[in-house]
Amino acid sequence: MASALIGGLLKNNFSADQLRVVEINLDNRNKLKSEFAVHVTDQVAQGIAGSNVIVLAVKPQQLQSVVSEIAPLLNGQLLLSIAAGIRSADIARWAQCSKLVRAMPNTPALIQSGITGLYALPEVSPAQRDTAQAIMAAVGETLWLADEALMDALTAISGSGPAYVFYFIEAMQQAAIELGFGATDARRLACQTFLGASKLAAYGLEDVHELRARVTSKNGTTERALLSMESNHVQQHIINAAYAAAARSKEMGIELGAAKKTSEK
Repeated sequence: MASALIGGLLKNNFSADQLRVVEINLDNRNKLKSEFAVHVTDQVAQGIAGSNVIVLAVKPQQLQSVVSEIAPLLNGQLLLSIAAGIRSADIARWAQCSKLVRAMPNTPALIQSGITGLYALPEVSPAQRDTAQAIMAAVGETLWLADEALMDALTAISGSGPAYVFYFIEAMQQAAIELGFGATDARRLACQTFLGASKLAAYGLEDVHELRARVTSKNGTTERALLSMESNHVQQHIINAAYAAAARSKEMGIELGAAKKTSEK
């Protein structure tokens, strides 16, 4: 995701000179330098010196140690966290800083087609909110949340959602193969059908319910397929899956935050 952000920013009028990256792995440092021509260091103090925004693009399990290391070096910079599950209050406590925006992007950000949920603590200024939005808009659309509790729901829908789509595409591919197509054509049929239908839905000219009804002729092939799905409660299973993902997101926030509080005592 960090690479996706760097690439997106460079394609959206940010210059390489404006970006500095802290990366402890030598191979990754060399790759980032080669691919993006940005300044890369393994020294945190050097990486954040003179910065206006610090993007925390690390795994959730690594976030506390990283934030604790930079906390003494902070001087009013905006913190922008894209670590899944970690709540703003916990990050702010570790950083001793409330200039914080929490973001939840998704993997289509890799091709600048993502959507990112954003939540800002009250201490974040309007200008800093604009900056956070500009950064995340470099990899797709953005959606501001007024209530951080919605971040768990957003994670369940858009954060985890690409995996649900891939799962459905896998099933369509497999069905195409079993019905006689080769693997290449099966993939093409499944992906393009999903892409085209998604674009049609995204235009918003009609509700998706109406779009589905329009292609479902009485006693036709589509109706037979949808009746099969309904008899197997496919729609409810998808809804249940989203609820399960939202519950796990909430659990992760509690677990990781509680674990760190214990370690701080």
